[in-house]
Amino acid sequence: MKKITMYTGPFCNYCEAAKRLLARNNASYNEIDISKVAGAADEMIKKANGKRTIPQIFFDDQHIGGYDEVRALEKENKLQDLLKN
Repeated sequence: MKKITMYTGPFCNYCEAAKRLLARNNASYNEIDISKVAGAADEMIKKANGKRTIPQIFFDDQHIGGYDEVRALEKENKLQDLLKN
């Protein structure tokens, strides 16, 4: 399974929804709270090609996007394949 990194922040409903989505797909992830980790916000923005919204989700080094993008992959039955390959 791919290594998943999710940049999150406090009081973020989309972050919580993304966590639930990954949990129901049996995908573990490394969470980086940009409000608690120095330099994490700048790192996220750079890795996400300028995107500043949270969550930002990465499978290995591939930028997937936020909750909406991951949910779309799940709806299209593409998420499990992407997690495995």
